[in-house]
Amino acid sequence: MSTTTENGMGGPWSTSREKTYKKTTSSALKGAIQLGIGYTVGNLTSKPDRDVLMQDFYVVESVFLPSEGSNLTPAHHYPDFRFKTYAPLAFRYFRDLFGIKPDDYLYSLVNEPLIELTNPGASGSLFYLTSDDEFIIKTVQHKEAKFLQRLLPGYYMNLNQNPRTLLPKFYGLYCIQSGGINIRLVVMNNVLPRSVKMHYKYDLKGSTYKRRASRKEREKSCPTYKDLDFQDMHEEGLYFDAETYNNLMKTLQRDCRVLESFKIMDYSLLLGVHVLDQSQKDGGEPGQAGGDGRRPLGQRVLYSTAMESIQGDGKAAEALTTDDTMGGIPAKTHKEEKLLIFLGIIDILQSYRFIKKLEHSWKALVYDGDSVSVHRPGFYASRFLKFMSTRVFRKTQPLRFSPSKRTRTSIPALKSSSQEILSSHADERNEEDRRDRLGGACSLASLDGQAVFGSYLRPDLVPANPSFYEGSSMGTISTSSIFVNVDNQTEERDDVASSSTFTLEDSAICLTSEQSTMDVDIDRDDGSVLDVYL
Repeated sequence: MSTTTENGMGGPWSTSREKTYKKTTSSALKGAIQLGIGYTVGNLTSKPDRDVLMQDFYVVESVFLPSEGSNLTPAHHYPDFRFKTYAPLAFRYFRDLFGIKPDDYLYSLVNEPLIELTNPGASGSLFYLTSDDEFIIKTVQHKEAKFLQRLLPGYYMNLNQNPRTLLPKFYGLYCIQSGGINIRLVVMNNVLPRSVKMHYKYDLKGSTYKRRASRKEREKSCPTYKDLDFQDMHEEGLYFDAETYNNLMKTLQRDCRVLESFKIMDYSLLLGVHVLDQSQKDGGEPGQAGGDGRRPLGQRVLYSTAMESIQGDGKAAEALTTDDTMGGIPAKTHKEEKLLIFLGIIDILQSYRFIKKLEHSWKALVYDGDSVSVHRPGFYASRFLKFMSTRVFRKTQPLRFSPSKRTRTSIPALKSSSQEILSSHADERNEEDRRDRLGGACSLASLDGQAVFGSYLRPDLVPANPSFYEGSSMGTISTSSIFVNVDNQTEERDDVASSSTFTLEDSAICLTSEQSTMDVDIDRDDGSVLDVYL
């Protein structure tokens, strides 16, 4: 485990007040890593390329590096150690798959000193970052390294089928032996670039039991929050456009299906949030508000960014890493704050073994079994996806114009508007104009379909408005009748009937409610009454 030693009491590799791992100082460990990887990768270039065979996944190569050097190894000022490389040909294939050339791999890991990172988790592992931000080196336990060895054939098959994944991308597995101590290391892709300031960082599992950052973690300059913290700080979640959301959830579903098939659980989604608006307020450029900005121009590793990992094969990857977003996924908050999201699935080397089953059993006796982190792989994957799709990631709903909403109205509204229009025109017309218009409208069957309901010129005509009558999805009355009764109390004429009935057949009128009746009673100054029944 990682500790801090004083007065050189931490073992043969330790020095005063320096962080150690298994009694080995961090500086000595970094030096041994660079020496061992430099020798093994350089030696591997002399071997010809060929197809990966099944036995290649279980090959272990070993080389002894004495401090005084040998015919094959350089001299160094560290204690003697042995460096082991697991499945070198298989991992070479993985590096080739992601476009990593041997020279670039050596340059990143060996040319400049490694940068030690703080570990927010409880595993006690050490993390080292290469100076170009490309690779992470993590110390792992013996059971995790052994599980990764067994996982390699299935991992090989999954990467061949889908290189675009949010799962960790493993580039090498090594072991350093010295003084009876074994230190196992794995080289992976870096999810959170240092050149982009992460205003928020989360480790999300989808569980709620003890899923809140500790007080000690919160005191850090860049703490790593957990599930309950995310719900408090981002109640509405993070919003993506429809295409990005669908691609992201499809990638997560595919990755969780793979992990479930390997009986893997207790993994996390590492989520980094960069607030563009806050970065601009601080005076920084988008994507450059933090870190030392030492990432070189151009990208050497394919499918390593978040945007590349979730996109389909049809989109070019080169255009996604040349801008200032560094491959982040654009998103927004419910307050329309612009964000860049960086994410990846981590800690996948935990299988549902006997000890994990016991851990889940005794926790389920004391707490809610469905809320604890440790659970069977199938349930864990379902809970993980549900939490991500409902609480963390959400889809923005595009604003769409719906003409039916503007044209639909209720029968009382039609009745009111019709009364106002008809009443205003009834006051303007005299008795002679009224009789002429009623006489000319004796046959409604001859009306064309272009009359407008409530028209200023012909208020007695029936409309044929497509946006209203044809745009509705409600019930349709195939045949309707309109009755207009005009009662003249002052005089009777032969040419104008005192009571006229007009029937409009075969008119399809769509209403927003079921069969309704619209009554319009207009008391006119000449004593006549105009009744309209629908």
